[in-house]
Amino acid sequence: MNFEQARFNMIEQQLRPWEVLNPDVLDVLFVVKREEFVPPAMRQLAFADTELPLGGGASMLAPKVEAHALQALAMKKHENVLEVGTGSGYMAALLGAHADHVWSIEIDPQLAATARENLRRAGVTNVSVEPGNGLEGLAAHAPYDAIMVSGAVTRVPRILLDQLKPGGRLFAIEGKAPAMEAVLYTRTGSDFRRVAVFETVATLLREAVSAPAFAF
Repeated sequence: MNFEQARFNMIEQQLRPWEVLNPDVLDVLFVVKREEFVPPAMRQLAFADTELPLGGGASMLAPKVEAHALQALAMKKHENVLEVGTGSGYMAALLGAHADHVWSIEIDPQLAATARENLRRAGVTNVSVEPGNGLEGLAAHAPYDAIMVSGAVTRVPRILLDQLKPGGRLFAIEGKAPAMEAVLYTRTGSDFRRVAVFETVATLLREAVSAPAFAF
């Protein structure tokens, strides 16, 4: 399989028609090799317009959802970033291309180990994969300029939003299937502005499946 041609086709046929046009986002999608982060048995599907299962109920988001999430988060240089749900490590690598440092939390120890190895092989040195429940955040390294929730939740918990810096942004997919929406929260003082970005459906994070209803 010609992965470079498949990557080009993904960007031209999936992402641009879906209004992913930010050149910084498109550039990093060319640089970070998605096929190196999918399960080996699924490399031929690395650029398919679908979620890919990672085991243990976890999934990689579809490529156009990942790209739109990055575009919505509007990463700047040298930011301190938190990711909830490391999965294969692919989104952490994308975030790390612009961030000063990325702290990524993964609840599944086996997935965390796989992600660390994927990131090591890809030469990514500014991502730390931490074990734990990502919906509780990682207060030790807060506050964050940006938080990426790499999966769906019924509602973003306040404890996570509170770890944003003033002006900080958080991207997440909220709701219950089949009615979910991608949202961007921006911190303004002690308040948060919530903007719906697009509609989609994604797999709930494992920690979100058993979580109680969040109080916003």
